[in-house]
Amino acid sequence: MSLMSEQSFSSIKELLESRVARFPEKDFLFSECDERVFTYRAFDDAVNRAAARLAALGIEHGSRVSLYLTNSAEYLIAYFACFKLGAWAGPVNSHLKAHEIEFIIANSEATVVITQTDLLPRIEEARAAIPSLQHIVVVEDSGFGIQDSAENRKKKPSAENNPQSAIRNPQLEDVAMIIYTSGTTGKPKGVLLTHGNLLVNAREIADWLRLTEADRSLMIMPLFHVNALMTTGLAALMAGGSIVLAEKFSASRHWEIVSKYGVTYFGSVATMLSLLNQTYPQGVSAKCDISSLRFALCGSAPVPIEVMKTYEALFGCTVIEGYGLSETSCRSTFNPVDEGRKVGSVGLPIGNQMNVFDEKDRELPAGQVGEIVIRGANVTGGYYKNDAANAEAFRSGWFHSGDLGYRDEEGFYYIVDRKSDMIIRGGENIYPREIDEVLYQHPKVKDAATIGVPHALYGEEVKSFIVLREGEQATEDEIMAFCREQLADFKCPKSVAFLEDIPKGPTGKLLKKELREMLK
Repeated sequence: MSLMSEQSFSSIKELLESRVARFPEKDFLFSECDERVFTYRAFDDAVNRAAARLAALGIEHGSRVSLYLTNSAEYLIAYFACFKLGAWAGPVNSHLKAHEIEFIIANSEATVVITQTDLLPRIEEARAAIPSLQHIVVVEDSGFGIQDSAENRKKKPSAENNPQSAIRNPQLEDVAMIIYTSGTTGKPKGVLLTHGNLLVNAREIADWLRLTEADRSLMIMPLFHVNALMTTGLAALMAGGSIVLAEKFSASRHWEIVSKYGVTYFGSVATMLSLLNQTYPQGVSAKCDISSLRFALCGSAPVPIEVMKTYEALFGCTVIEGYGLSETSCRSTFNPVDEGRKVGSVGLPIGNQMNVFDEKDRELPAGQVGEIVIRGANVTGGYYKNDAANAEAFRSGWFHSGDLGYRDEEGFYYIVDRKSDMIIRGGENIYPREIDEVLYQHPKVKDAATIGVPHALYGEEVKSFIVLREGEQATEDEIMAFCREQLADFKCPKSVAFLEDIPKGPTGKLLKKELREMLK
């Protein structure tokens, strides 16, 4: 019986333990930065140790654990420790600063934060504003990822390394993850994803990409996004494959890593592909054998067609574009892996249902632009403690994505714009209102409006327009420095334009569309 024909699992815990039983001594996780290698059994042992540590801190079924880390074996181990305990894993963007993470951790009611030494000061700074937080676990001191000796592996698990007796097995309907996604208005929203949501999407991804036990994914996307966890994590696990985990993307070392580990696919955003194009041929030495590579996945924002064509011509590797959101566990569409791919399209639905609606939630025919809506077993049941957002997003029995697009006569989907003003810079979602609110705190600023402008490398870059108070003077550098004090660097405007007035509608709303037209 092939792995993909197995019956469904009731939890991610059950999926992992099934793979451990099938491939105990197979290499599962390659930690590229420190060259540690975990077999399936060794990885599971490390997960059990981490789960036991968390259980000793009171973490149990339904508890919330925030993960404030950069890519590492310990990050993946922490995820699975939460999954085994039935706790909610809450990834937090590691670029966020103290005041930005306060709401996320507090709103999820996390009692434990798992972090690392260099990020610990931000947690300590935010701690006073997080009443639920009881414990901070620093991975360097936790022993999460340290492998047992061969002698220790022969011993029966001790009670302290075996959390199973303290928990009940998670079920499909149990929440596995709470991941925060911002909007153009209000606070970030906590997307609740169940074991069932993640398992369904992992299987859909693995099936569509035809992953097998021989596949090795390269995980270079940050683990605080569902993209990395799903496309190069749980999908690889579902297929019984292996994962090569890198701290971050490096254009100068990318092909060396692919060659060294025999990588068969990796996840990316358009910016990464563009950087690989720009560093050719320096990035691919004569010693690099990249023949193992089957394809590159790309998502988060549409890939410029010229970037895709150049990449494929230089490296002989197909780019498989897809579309999805945190609310859909990850991927909702993919282009076909082999024949039938349509460059410029995000592909076909891979298991969930999709449609295009007008503003009155009526289905639109092929070729007409409307809002992309989705429903299926991979779609979240809702946002945490946010009835208003749930009522808006899940009306008519469909999840409303906020993205504008259309489908062609063959059912391929195309994304043409976003209903919101969200900016996607190098795969990172940036929400202009958050930047505008910081700008309005500057004593010299009267009006502020932030938009995304086209950028050759990042896809979009952040640009702010400022109207100063009467009699005030300020420089571009002064405004950008003010933002850097309060926002993660990737969110900060990279250019500032000073205007006498920002176009406004009849109600006084700032018209960002007019700013975009003005730039054109």
